[in-house]
Amino acid sequence: MDNLSIVYAVYALVSLGLTVQLARLLSKSGRVFLEDVFKDQPDLASAVNRLLVVGFYLVNFGYACLLLEGGAAYTVRDSIETLAAKLGWLLLSLAAMHFMNMFVFHVVRRRALRSASLPVAPQGHLPTHAAPSLA
Repeated sequence: MDNLSIVYAVYALVSLGLTVQLARLLSKSGRVFLEDVFKDQPDLASAVNRLLVVGFYLVNFGYACLLLEGGAAYTVRDSIETLAAKLGWLLLSLAAMHFMNMFVFHVVRRRALRSASLPVAPQGHLPTHAAPSLA
């Protein structure tokens, strides 16, 4: 087995593990936000959470596969540098997806809070005063 094959194997295992663990963490933590937003519809909160996790997997596994292409691993040093570069790009994509999910949660929650706030009924009338005369 050559060095590049070892790099690919390690990269595949680490990227799979990182993506799955982060998706589980985001799903568990995101569920709290979605249940708050969809208080009267818990099934909708679960469905949205699952859809976000599926999208997270698709984007990150697709990007991880694209990163698998190329690289030089003629020496041990080349192998480590190639692996570090591939994992670095994957971690940056995972971070971007995390912040994108947080933004989606923020927007969804803000809209839900805005629609939940009812206008206040009039409590009375302001006294009317005669306008000062200019003469």
